[in-house]
Amino acid sequence: MKKIYLKEAREKSLKNKHPWIFKSAVKPAKGEAGEIVQVCTSAGKAVALAFYNPHSQISLRLFSWDPEGKADRTFWEDRIVRAVGKRDFLLADPTMTDSCRLIFGEADELPGLVVDRYNEYLSVQFLTAGMELLREEILSLLDRVVKPKGILEKSDTDMRKLEGLGPSEGLLRGREMPPAYAIRENGIRFFVDLTAGQKTGFYLDQRDNRRKTARWAKGLDVLDAFCYSGGFSLNAWKEGARSVTAVDSSDTALEALRDNMTLNGIEKDAFTVVEDNAFEFLRREIREGRTYDMIILDPPKLAPTKAHVEKAMRAYKDLNLQGLKLVKKGGILATFSCSGGLSLQDLKMICAWSALDAHRNVTVLEVLSQPPDHPVSLRYPESEYLKGLILRVE
Repeated sequence: MKKIYLKEAREKSLKNKHPWIFKSAVKPAKGEAGEIVQVCTSAGKAVALAFYNPHSQISLRLFSWDPEGKADRTFWEDRIVRAVGKRDFLLADPTMTDSCRLIFGEADELPGLVVDRYNEYLSVQFLTAGMELLREEILSLLDRVVKPKGILEKSDTDMRKLEGLGPSEGLLRGREMPPAYAIRENGIRFFVDLTAGQKTGFYLDQRDNRRKTARWAKGLDVLDAFCYSGGFSLNAWKEGARSVTAVDSSDTALEALRDNMTLNGIEKDAFTVVEDNAFEFLRREIREGRTYDMIILDPPKLAPTKAHVEKAMRAYKDLNLQGLKLVKKGGILATFSCSGGLSLQDLKMICAWSALDAHRNVTVLEVLSQPPDHPVSLRYPESEYLKGLILRVE
């Protein structure tokens, strides 16, 4: 097995057992993208196994701290079985929830592999050159361990481009998912479309937050901005919201919302559904003097990396400022960020600035994060990306 050496005084992340080592810390070496190598200190001591990619800024993606171990089929099967087994409790009652993330990349010590379960089907992403080379073996193991009806791929993220890979989508194993396929989340049914849907098909990472947020909605007039296919809206309705206004700029998302309403026996006119830019909608509602008891702000990723944080913070500040102006006295604002470059402390600071400018007194009722099927590894702080606050606004 090829050995890759780190530069002297550039071994901090290795000692901390972080799964990434950047190109600037690696001594020049020849190797194929995705090749499995031994990672060695500058003094020559082998410490770990990793995928090597000389073309990526993240040259080494570590997956084992046994440098003499074998990364064979048994090794990968054990990793997959362990990851899947950690999620069994989430699917214990399929009448409530039958879908979750089964594998979360580096947080499950499977760098570059993301697998979501949608009841009887799997959606996969092979995001790194190393996992791309293991594609057939991984698919065979998923077939054996999970036994899905079909495995579909949606490897269309920018991360593949950074690894020197092109996008890849389509059916890989078994049957195609039916065009109108429903899953369950918190006892509510949702249609998923792994071909056209965002991410790997549905925002599974907000499952727990939708339930927790909805607990505050009983008897309230709720505004769900950036509603997508209605995850927060339908959970709020289930918990007894008096009215729901759902806003999204995508007509496709709103069509999915209406389909999900029908699927759950909700009358078409039970929700006020608005196709509009959420930022502009909030401003217009303020100008027209409208207010809501509860506002949910779940925007798309505005700061994918640290480099985007400053610009994104201005956008988050503007969004939360408008939300605070629009919510009634004593009302609830639930605000979220899925931007990995933005920390929970950043979000709290944004809300504090917004509250000052809106002349509102705000207290934190709940701090929200990602669910246990999207685990946060303390060795890998980048695995923590989703954060939210439920605020009382006076």
